[in-house]
Amino acid sequence: MAKVEKSSPPLARETPNLGDAAYAEIKSWIVDGRLAGGTGVSEAELALALGLGKAPVRTALARLAQDGLVTSSARRGWRIQPITLADVLDVFRLRRELEPLAVRLATERGVDAALLKRLDVGCKAGYTPGHAASQRSFLAANRAFHLAIAEAAASPRLLRVLSGLLDEAERALLLGLALRNRSDEIKHEHQALIDAMAAGDTATAERIMAEQVDEAREMVMAALMASPSVLDAEIAPAATPKRRARA
Repeated sequence: MAKVEKSSPPLARETPNLGDAAYAEIKSWIVDGRLAGGTGVSEAELALALGLGKAPVRTALARLAQDGLVTSSARRGWRIQPITLADVLDVFRLRRELEPLAVRLATERGVDAALLKRLDVGCKAGYTPGHAASQRSFLAANRAFHLAIAEAAASPRLLRVLSGLLDEAERALLLGLALRNRSDEIKHEHQALIDAMAAGDTATAERIMAEQVDEAREMVMAALMASPSVLDAEIAPAATPKRRARA
């Protein structure tokens, strides 16, 4: 089983909604790699690490299973779902179709450029490749920026789908950010996007967003190709997952 560090302070002291708190914490461990793909975990182990009982942990794991982040086994507890190459390509293919659509709808309705500039401040802070905390902070800021555009499109369904896709992309994006620093490039891309949207130039805004998604995909793919250990351990063809010994 995986070794996870105890939350400090225990979540039970922090929030009355223990199932939601457990879900958020375990999800963060999966997304940032503290619980790696293929790792086995138990409810008891996670409950101890979180300072909670098994019931909220069980509820959290059921939600994470719906998200596709864990799978259950009657005899083996729970397993963190590996990232597959097929998953990465599918997520970015969908983002490539839907995010330019969100930009077009938001631009046609009129975007709050001041809001986007405020949200972009966190992205302009940049990140240090390989520094987990700065990478997580950068991705959180970038996610808020992209979701603000999706929200401005005034389509709750589109917002919901894009939110899920960004969640799924985050584990792979962390690998890409560790490879090289795109802070300056993203800073310029965001500014150009804000300017195009504020000017009502839907064609340019759509193009810039599509290019951003393409750049993110290429960064992730380069990270996967440059890391044989990742390819062997966490990036396997979806149809032929590798068997793993329990830790």
